[in-house]
Amino acid sequence: MAFPPFQLPSALLTALCLLLSACGPAPGVNLAISDKARLTASSAPAADLRALTAGNNAFALDLYQTLRGIDGNLIFSPFSISLALGMTYAGARGETEAEMARALHFDLPEEQLHRAFNQLDLLLASQPETSDEEQRLQLRLANAVWAEETFAFLPEYLDVLALHYGAGVHLADFIREYEAARREINRWVSDQTQDRINDLLPEGVLSSDTRMVLVNAIYFKADWLSQFDKDSTHAAAFHLLDGSEIQVETMSQGIHVPYVDGEGYQAIELQYAGGTAAMDIIVPDTGTFTDFEASLDRARLDGVLSGLQDSSVLLSLPKFTFSGDFNLSDALADLGMPLAFDPERADFSGMTGARDLFITDVVHKAFVAVDEQGTEAAAATGVIMGVTSAPAFEITLNVDRPFIFLIRHSESEQILFIGRVLDPS
Repeated sequence: MAFPPFQLPSALLTALCLLLSACGPAPGVNLAISDKARLTASSAPAADLRALTAGNNAFALDLYQTLRGIDGNLIFSPFSISLALGMTYAGARGETEAEMARALHFDLPEEQLHRAFNQLDLLLASQPETSDEEQRLQLRLANAVWAEETFAFLPEYLDVLALHYGAGVHLADFIREYEAARREINRWVSDQTQDRINDLLPEGVLSSDTRMVLVNAIYFKADWLSQFDKDSTHAAAFHLLDGSEIQVETMSQGIHVPYVDGEGYQAIELQYAGGTAAMDIIVPDTGTFTDFEASLDRARLDGVLSGLQDSSVLLSLPKFTFSGDFNLSDALADLGMPLAFDPERADFSGMTGARDLFITDVVHKAFVAVDEQGTEAAAATGVIMGVTSAPAFEITLNVDRPFIFLIRHSESEQILFIGRVLDPS
């Protein structure tokens, strides 16, 4: 189901897909339909919500460390990935379930975990709207499921998807018309994400063995609380990791914001209009980016964020727009969940009653754009499963070198996006 746009700072979009495959229907179970309605009342204790976001954020930093070896800029949505794999986790059993829990930092018992995911999803979607045209805040979330029309999934698994993820089921003919189903799913994702995530599922990712595709989409867009004056944007030097210099469009303003000058870095937090989300920018000292990045774990990040103090800052920040597209299968296996990708040993019997499914690929796409007005970001995750077969200011921060950024929901502290900018051009 798709939630209407609502007020939450920053443009963020997240689309998540789970593709499930199997040989044939498991005996004695119903087809892929649940008559359960989504739980829309708050039902998870605050402690469970804190445990979920803490685990999700720990996973975000673990995955960042695994992905930082790729070349160039980096952007991904750990919340998108956690949510997509949370839906997958609902069907995992045995050691496959245990591995996924450890790798993803799912520290709550399963029923509590799914209730907490539901509450976090609803919390993100419940921001009050504003009539102020200068504060266009949107956060749109939607979940949907495409299931093979002749295949049977366990009703209790479908009930979890319906109750806690609000995932309506579209019956599809994957066996004969998997390409038509792929195009339909891609259109849905594109519609939900304002055309920022297109062709999430590439040709060849579905086949006649596909049995289910679970999709979550998130779109996030907001203006800065304090916008940059376009007349102040100018070409300025940005220093690359190799020591060379390029000219990039750079925004500037004097602003009162949380700031810290830490050991080996500077950091700043920029609020979005409405005060419900923020971007944190961490700028390691010249020549230290690689070492700082390698040290970025939950404790290091907590130290950075806890050190932020209100300050008056003359800020220069480059505009940037880029996207990322990569396969997460090896990264997730390296983080400690290899069984889920093993056709001989994977156990997703919670989906069908039989050990006939395994994850073949996890693909991810993401997009981010930062300009004078605000931020827009988008992401999509696909989990593919197959059969077992100017004035004077106290401080000057010139972001003229590689930096790390996060977009966080303020109330829950959930990291929605994390990335780095090595070359803003």
